[in-house]
Amino acid sequence: MTTRVLAAGGVVARTADDGTHQIALIHRPKYDDWSLPKGKLLPGEAFEDAAVREVEEETGIRCALGPELGSVEYLDARGRPKLVRYFVMIPVADGGFVKTPEVDEVGWIPVSQAERLLTYERDRDIVRRYRP
Repeated sequence: MTTRVLAAGGVVARTADDGTHQIALIHRPKYDDWSLPKGKLLPGEAFEDAAVREVEEETGIRCALGPELGSVEYLDARGRPKLVRYFVMIPVADGGFVKTPEVDEVGWIPVSQAERLLTYERDRDIVRRYRP
C-alpha cells in the first residue's frame, strides 16, 4: 500500500507600489516548471506550520498565514498519491532569496499573468481561488 504524501504551500501575495496585486512563483530546475511554493510535512507537523516553513525555505520570505484556499490531489513524480493544502500567505519579512538546487528563481508576478506562467493546471486552479 502506498502512503499518501502530505504537503502544504501558499499563494504569497502582495500589492506592488503601483497597486498591482502580485504573487510569488518559484522555478524548479529539476522539473523546469513554474509553480506555487510548497513542500512535504515533517512528521507530526501541522499543514499550517508546514506551509509557513516551506514558503520561507523556498522563497526566503517569512509569511503570516491567511485563509485556506483549498487543496489539490495528484500523483507525484514517483507515482504516489499526494495531497497539498494551500493558504493565502502575507509577507512579513524578506530574508532574501537564496538559489538552491531545488529552487533557482522566485518571481513576483501580477495575479492577472500568473495563470499563463504556471506550468500545472492544479496551480492555476488554486490561483483562481485567490481574491486580492
